[in-house]
Amino acid sequence: MAKSHQLQIRVSAGQKAALRRQARRAGVDMSTYVLMRALPASAAKVAELIGALAEADSPRFPLAELNDVLNGLAASAYPEAVEGVDVARLSPYLQNYVTAMVEHAALQKGVSPPEWARDVEPLEAPAFAVPFPRLRTHLLRSSPVAFKRRNLFVDATVGDRV
Repeated sequence: MAKSHQLQIRVSAGQKAALRRQARRAGVDMSTYVLMRALPASAAKVAELIGALAEADSPRFPLAELNDVLNGLAASAYPEAVEGVDVARLSPYLQNYVTAMVEHAALQKGVSPPEWARDVEPLEAPAFAVPFPRLRTHLLRSSPVAFKRRNLFVDATVGDRV
């Protein structure tokens, strides 16, 4: 990612010296260190995957990778990783799918979903993960609650790998 913008902050001499020492201990320059602390890698990865979803011809792989990232986060790291998610560039379907994934993972980790999730309006019409009418009853029953609330019907094993 090209870096074309600059950020300046005011710090005391003592704060600057402390940041320099911490950056040196981490083996990086001060700019990299401050960015690592301000934008944790997990939050950056989630944001990167949301961007990939917005540009993808097929959302299948970015959604699978996002699911892996969300499920791999510790409960303590989860809120910070998802608090800045911006789904505005996504279609309503993908906005709801991502939000349901985030809410479902939050439930599994025993933490609260992020505030922004409340602002995503559920789909007006039901959306089923597969086009086969015979499977709809199964999907209606087995979908996780976070998905049902958003009018999305997927298999309860969402995120499982074969």
